Amino acid sequence: MDLFEKRKQNFGELGKYADEAEGYYMFPRLEGEIGSRMVFNGKERLVWSLNNYLGLANHPEVREADAEGAKQFGLAAPMGARMMSGQTKYHEQLERELAEFVGKESAYLANFGYPAMVSIIDALLDRRDILIYDSEAHACIIDGKRLHIGQSFSYPHNDIEKLEKQLQRATKLLEEGGNLGAILVVTEGVYGMTGSLGNLPAIAALKKKYKFRLMIDDAHGFGTMGSNGRGTHEHFNVMDDIDLYFGTFAKSMAGIGGFVAGEKGIIRYLQYNLRSQIYAKSLPMPMVIGSLKRLDLIRKHPEYREKLWTIVHALQSGLKERGFNIGITQSPVTPVVLNGDTAEATHLAYDLRETYNIFCSTVIYPVVPKGMIIFRLIPTAVHSLEDVQYTLETFSTIKSKLDSGGYRSESLKAVTI
Repeated sequence: MDLFEKRKQNFGELGKYADEAEGYYMFPRLEGEIGSRMVFNGKERLVWSLNNYLGLANHPEVREADAEGAKQFGLAAPMGARMMSGQTKYHEQLERELAEFVGKESAYLANFGYPAMVSIIDALLDRRDILIYDSEAHACIIDGKRLHIGQSFSYPHNDIEKLEKQLQRATKLLEEGGNLGAILVVTEGVYGMTGSLGNLPAIAALKKKYKFRLMIDDAHGFGTMGSNGRGTHEHFNVMDDIDLYFGTFAKSMAGIGGFVAGEKGIIRYLQYNLRSQIYAKSLPMPMVIGSLKRLDLIRKHPEYREKLWTIVHALQSGLKERGFNIGITQSPVTPVVLNGDTAEATHLAYDLRETYNIFCSTVIYPVVPKGMIIFRLIPTAVHSLEDVQYTLETFSTIKSKLDSGGYRSESLKAVTI
């Protein structure tokens, strides 16, 4: 059988809806300036789907820094990978400032967050080592696990009792093998789909009983969590218990790239062993210059984070008061959980967008169980309390319609763009 024909006959669980969904529900085009209102399908919408937590995407100082970086260096600089020809004093400066901000000795930049996490797991572990990870870990952690040729164990989300059993299991296996291997535990700081927080205090406490290293992926926590926005480890006051801190620039920093921070020796090891960085181009200079400005604004302007949390509290408390299920979120990520099938989800999303001009991310099976619909709302510092009130009123209306069968249909709502 021809390989391409084999794949074209089965696009996968999400791809099977491509004909009806593409361009509207999947791969939608949001146009205009990044903000709380953007244009979709020819009309302005109130947007709740962008991780622009602190509103830095269109901050005038950020735009100026990005433009100056491009003007001075161009998009090509530096040419090559960091190890060969892509090292600059600006990359080193950003690493020093990031390390200091998250409370670590040293940091190393990455051109993209996803492949960097995959590479970190690959570089740290050999066949004798054991990886233990939360069952709701992000895809980049799962893909890192897939590269690991040794053993990997998962534990149910935030189930510390089950985590301890896996630590006992791993410790026993290592002892039987002559203690030639080691253990790495990986969790997220903020879980991007549910908004729940990794139970960092309980996990860190287990280090008193078992020998392992702890790494957190804090993509959604960097800049939003903690009294200074330093991350979820600051929020829980366990900064010194985290051995490796991983953050990305795609959320609070409204950019591209990421970094890993920890003790100097292990960061130096990663510099020489991260395949996704050794064999890929260095982070472009405009993003480095722009990231220095973004980090400076996060440090100097706590009011951005305070405004974010004002919107978060108003939205989440309002949803709960109106009887909505928003799960166990403890972060800005706000999932609205409803009961309905895939067809109902499309009709509901269409109504939200076309009747009420609200655009938010729709999550359906197989990302969540069958019979469940999640609308994931991402509040930001550029939203207003008026935006929140309008959204609360709209969601009450659509929930009543959903509960009464108003969106029931045997087919997806197909839309031509």
